[in-house]
Amino acid sequence: MTQIHTIYTKEQPTENSEIFSTLFQNDSIKIESIKSWLKTPGEFYNQDHDEWVLLLSGEARLEIENNSFNLKAGDYCFISRHTLHRVLSTSKDALWIGIFSS
Repeated sequence: MTQIHTIYTKEQPTENSEIFSTLFQNDSIKIESIKSWLKTPGEFYNQDHDEWVLLLSGEARLEIENNSFNLKAGDYCFISRHTLHRVLSTSKDALWIGIFSS
């Protein structure tokens, strides 16, 4: 049965935290919504899967392999597996879509 959901929930992250919600997942792909409010850098990731992220709202700074990138709403990027990366900071209203594939 088809159901309709929204990523625009009222739940907001506290300062220096993120809320991850799985929107869809099967054997080869995972789609998440991520609400972020980071004033200090997050943890480094070196994942076993590819990642594509789209910043839907807010602003963010990413570090990918020692390079810093400023993102605004509408910006997206692809991060290939085993690429060291992290979120350096976000605005209070940052909302992402992340797609992870094996």
